[in-house]
Amino acid sequence: MIKQLEFDYVSADLPNTPDFCRVNMATGFDSVRQRQTSNNGDRKGAAPSNDDLAEAIKEVAAFLQVQGANRSRVEAYYRAVNVVQCLDQPVWQIYELNGIAALEELPAIGNSIVRALQQMIRGGKWPLLERLRGNDALESAFASVPNIGSAFARRIHDELQIETLAELQTAAWDGRLERLSGVGQKRLQAIREALAGRGRFPDPLTCLEDDRDVTPQIRVAEILDIDDQYRFEVRNKTLPKVTPQRNNPAHEAWLPILHTQRGGRHYSALYSNTAHAHEFGMNKDWVVIYLEDHHHANQHGRWTVITSQFGKLRGKRIVRGRESACAEYYRQRV
Repeated sequence: MIKQLEFDYVSADLPNTPDFCRVNMATGFDSVRQRQTSNNGDRKGAAPSNDDLAEAIKEVAAFLQVQGANRSRVEAYYRAVNVVQCLDQPVWQIYELNGIAALEELPAIGNSIVRALQQMIRGGKWPLLERLRGNDALESAFASVPNIGSAFARRIHDELQIETLAELQTAAWDGRLERLSGVGQKRLQAIREALAGRGRFPDPLTCLEDDRDVTPQIRVAEILDIDDQYRFEVRNKTLPKVTPQRNNPAHEAWLPILHTQRGGRHYSALYSNTAHAHEFGMNKDWVVIYLEDHHHANQHGRWTVITSQFGKLRGKRIVRGRESACAEYYRQRV
């Protein structure tokens, strides 16, 4: 399937000859190669090859296409695949020698893909790809922090109900994290240092996402509108489904996923598949909405929309943590 999708968008629509690669690379790197700012020590483990990076981008493009994402967005990912495959220099080397500015000068590589390349080079997971694969990107983000593996990441999320890396950093200092079994002072200190960027390398997802979290800035009306669209399309059975890797013993493709836009913002929405949601029977009520990319790709957001069980908003859809704004939203609609 991926080969066919690649043909539809790459071979048919895009210039992918060797001349395209040579001309663009020559013009794009004259100024880059003159700079020698080193990012050594910024990367964890073995560096991904250009083929590894291109395959990850291609996988995202294929997922987005079959899940009905905007065509121009899908095309942008396939163009990026062509560029990465045509480079005669490893992308990780370009980044380490010249910094993120060099990645931004690559032709046909948008800001969101630049940030994804940076994340993968530095050893982190690409949250968008994890979600499209059916994995829990939030737990993957926690697991990318040194001294936190996947099992402990699930415990942090389920037992502390932490939603962001910024909240994880707060929990590391306010006593909640150390109250979890298995967290001694040595491990706690290592996690604190990694989250603060004082270790051997800064944590990739903390640096790329939480420093410019736009969650509080997006109007609740926009988030609730996306929630309404998602639930409408779920009821009408018009959405593609993914197969979650967790809390899915039958390994069924049951989780509907929506890709949509508001202005220049790309969003994805899907039911919460956490153990907490299943425990309370809310895995068909709680909707998690992600801002996937933006004009400034290091701006990301994540919201959980639920049906309120209490007070004046009981029975209404609200954005968790934005209850006051939701109350004002409904007041103005009366």
